Amino acid sequence: MRFNEKELVSLSRQPSEMAAELGMRGPKKGDVVKRRLVKLVVNFLFYFRTDEEEPIGALLLEQCRVEREDSQSFSIAFLDEAERKYLFECDSEEQCGEWMDSIIKASYEFMRKNLIFYRTEIHRLTGKDPLEQYGISDETRFQVSNGLQLMPRDTSSL
Repeated sequence: MRFNEKELVSLSRQPSEMAAELGMRGPKKGDVVKRRLVKLVVNFLFYFRTDEEEPIGALLLEQCRVEREDSQSFSIAFLDEAERKYLFECDSEEQCGEWMDSIIKASYEFMRKNLIFYRTEIHRLTGKDPLEQYGISDETRFQVSNGLQLMPRDTSSL
């Protein structure tokens, strides 16, 4: 996927959901852990050299798996490129858990599943479709199968 570099730099300057200096190792063989400023903005994980304002890279947090490596580290691997795995080292077990939780919740697919779940619950309780007032209730991306039943999906990945 290609992105406009200026738009990504602009997005990286937006307020972040989380930001911290973490140890980070890239996916290439021979990469070593380096201290990076890591910022979560919407569904992008930007990483910076600690003394620079421009990001040196960004990860789109879609179609990836977040896994705990040990008590203070986690990894992000992409489903279509399993060998492309990034390792992040945190300062504590608690910080590691917070980062993993935030990254999982940042994906579009996670937000979509939540929207469908709450749409279904509101419809069940009120008999009304909450998206109807916005004129988007018929859009495919917000559809559920069999009226109020959610489509089964693998929830272990984003």
